[in-house]
Amino acid sequence: MKRPPDLIETARAQWQDVHPELDTSSIDVVGRVLRAAAVLRQRLDTILLDEGLNRSEFDLLCALRRSAEPVTPGRLNSLMVSSGAATTKRIQQLAERELLERTPDEHDRRSARVRLTERGAETIDRAFTRNLEAERHLLSALGAKQRETLAGGLAELLRSLEGTAGPALTGTSTNEPRRGG
Repeated sequence: MKRPPDLIETARAQWQDVHPELDTSSIDVVGRVLRAAAVLRQRLDTILLDEGLNRSEFDLLCALRRSAEPVTPGRLNSLMVSSGAATTKRIQQLAERELLERTPDEHDRRSARVRLTERGAETIDRAFTRNLEAERHLLSALGAKQRETLAGGLAELLRSLEGTAGPALTGTSTNEPRRGG
């Protein structure tokens, strides 16, 4: 018995009808990666909301929890790939909720160090555990070999993407039609 087409198969078929001369095969991968990311984010974010956190706060608290020592806001920026202003705002909000604290840097009084409070460590440990449980549940339709193969393929894709900026990112191609799922 054949399974019904998913949203990406349907979109690709529709694009083939509109532009039969275009190779739309990239939609099979890119469309599914983007769609899966959106669905996963939506479902996992409900777990974080139950803990009173949003995704950005969760990521910041995770970065602090993985750090053995208090870190500077600048180091947090690099761990999270965030702008300085966004990180500063999150630090302030989480400090007000007593999930982390800022202390002056011993070596440079112009700078501060950020660390989790006990309450912050308890919150992130609980949220991280629940997030992992939810991730396992969301991936339960895949067997171990499928997960391993998917993880390997996605890792290779990420290495490729993070190592180069292709035409879609640099805008060097102006005469190709835009694609979308």
